[in-house]
Amino acid sequence: MCQNALDYFFKCINCGFKFESEKVEYYCPKCNDLLEIAYDIEELKNFVSKDTFEKYPLSVWRYKELLPIKDFSKIVSLGEGGTTLHECKNLREIFNIKSLLVKNEGENPTGSFKDRGMTVAISKALENKVKIVACASTGNTSASLAAYAAKANIKSIILIPEGKVALGKMVQAIIHGAKIIQINGNFDDALNSVKKLVEYYPQICLLNSINPFRIEGQKTLAMEICSQLNYNVPDAVILPVGNAGNISAVWKGFNEFKELGLIKNVPRMIGIQAEKAAPLAKAFKEGKNEISIVNNPETIATAIKIGAPASWKKALKAVRNSNGLLEVVSDDEIIEAQKLLARKEGIFVEPASAASIAGLKKLLENGQLDKYENIVCITTGHGLKDPDVVLKTCIEPLIKVSPTIEELKKVLGGSLN
Repeated sequence: MCQNALDYFFKCINCGFKFESEKVEYYCPKCNDLLEIAYDIEELKNFVSKDTFEKYPLSVWRYKELLPIKDFSKIVSLGEGGTTLHECKNLREIFNIKSLLVKNEGENPTGSFKDRGMTVAISKALENKVKIVACASTGNTSASLAAYAAKANIKSIILIPEGKVALGKMVQAIIHGAKIIQINGNFDDALNSVKKLVEYYPQICLLNSINPFRIEGQKTLAMEICSQLNYNVPDAVILPVGNAGNISAVWKGFNEFKELGLIKNVPRMIGIQAEKAAPLAKAFKEGKNEISIVNNPETIATAIKIGAPASWKKALKAVRNSNGLLEVVSDDEIIEAQKLLARKEGIFVEPASAASIAGLKKLLENGQLDKYENIVCITTGHGLKDPDVVLKTCIEPLIKVSPTIEELKKVLGGSLN
């Protein structure tokens, strides 16, 4: 058995209560708020350095010394992480900014950033001899969970909301053999249902982002950015926000690297929400410490169509502690950004992912971002996850002609000049 030298403990994000447990814990036993995984940073400094990581290939498990898996033989991996940090010269010129990099998480095995968290959460479940895992999902989590559960040879249960779930995501869960149940209600209703299911059947492990081991895997996104930039962090990181686990995780990754002395500062965390599903952005703009739930969230960006984000408290803390901000964008702005990224940089992302680019454009226009800043936008999922949106919003009528050069010339006209 290969043992990880790292000890971890659970820490409540609200009351700060700390405790150790071999089980997967979701809530604080004192105040019932969410938990995070924490480490003895001073101890870590004794055996973690840049050289520790740089000798491994770029991936989630490059940072295994900072991940809470004790038995490395239980790791369940599909080759997640190591996604490209694209230099976007064309968009940089369009926006008239100094620097723009896009970290494309659609390159992960199931096509989204969810794989980072799922590899760690499933590995921990296997370490604890769990035989069944479950989640509520609008699509990406279900695809990832089903794939990693299949790799681990354990059963998976997925609760989806009623209404449309993106076909590109649903077929993944189907082909990987998950048990799929549709709930009469939205995502928040599905999440409440799966929490009740796990409470009634404690042998089932919950793998939504309230599982703190998910966040541990997702924090490696920040660590990879540091490595790809030779440990010079950007001024700002912009990413879409739905259930708010990812912005919390990315902040945690940067913060741990700073505490370990691997980087000198941390970037501003900037979260972007769809305007009709934006409880976090509303609370931030109003200076409130609580969110008001959006009962009927609406947006074409289904991956962030969430009215009661589970990790809202973590996200607000990440934004405020980093001197960041939260902004909203319309569906029209999201679709325009999706087209722009695809047609100018060759990067095809799902609508929710394009929210980061739409947010960048809006913040530059509003003067909330400086054009001389070094900016990284995170795109969270591949465009083939939700092809229906493109078919509805981007496609033009096909032009049918005879196979002659004369006919082609007529159609093209002066467009080749």
